[in-house]
Amino acid sequence: MATVYKLHSENPQGRKIEAIAAALRQGSVALYPTDTVYAIGCDLNHKGAVQRVRQLKQLANDKPLTFLCASLSNIADYAVVSDGAYRMIRRLIPGPFTFLLPATRQVPRLVMSPKRRTTGIRVPNHATCLALVDQLNNPVISTSALTLLPDSGPGEAIDKMVMFDTLEKLVDIIVDDDQPLAYEVSTILDMEGEAPLMVRKGLGWETALDWGAQPV
Repeated sequence: MATVYKLHSENPQGRKIEAIAAALRQGSVALYPTDTVYAIGCDLNHKGAVQRVRQLKQLANDKPLTFLCASLSNIADYAVVSDGAYRMIRRLIPGPFTFLLPATRQVPRLVMSPKRRTTGIRVPNHATCLALVDQLNNPVISTSALTLLPDSGPGEAIDKMVMFDTLEKLVDIIVDDDQPLAYEVSTILDMEGEAPLMVRKGLGWETALDWGAQPV
């Protein structure tokens, strides 16, 4: 049975954030809100927890996992950021954008794409996420939890409590804020080339186009 932490969405309680971070360091897997959808995640540097997330999502090891950072300086620790990519990322963070970038040696192999040696990184506009990453002092894996839920049918909303009930035996921690369940995914931008390519339209895609992203 997962431990549930109820947090204020704008001012998450420090002691609860500390407790969640401590559990992640020990290998816990969490269900938590982001500025897009609810995510399944863990400490980037805990190999066993990352493997659990992959198994939950049924991802092969050649599929990259996205992770959350707290700032642009954190991104530069884990990815090679060109001058052009730096300028664009600076304009878009924090926000609902996933940046595909060449990975540095600090990114565990279990997280990156081994064929391209790339990784997906986000800096979310979400107080709980940023507080957790800051307290943990490590990036946090972020992969959508909605794909683990049964199909509710076209036009039918997923109830937040139903999601918690469905996933409580699969994770160790559930973070519950005071916001309704969100369904819109992040916009994915491939930053490897000279011009950023929009490989998935999600929240904020119009803003990314305004700042120079090219549709695929």
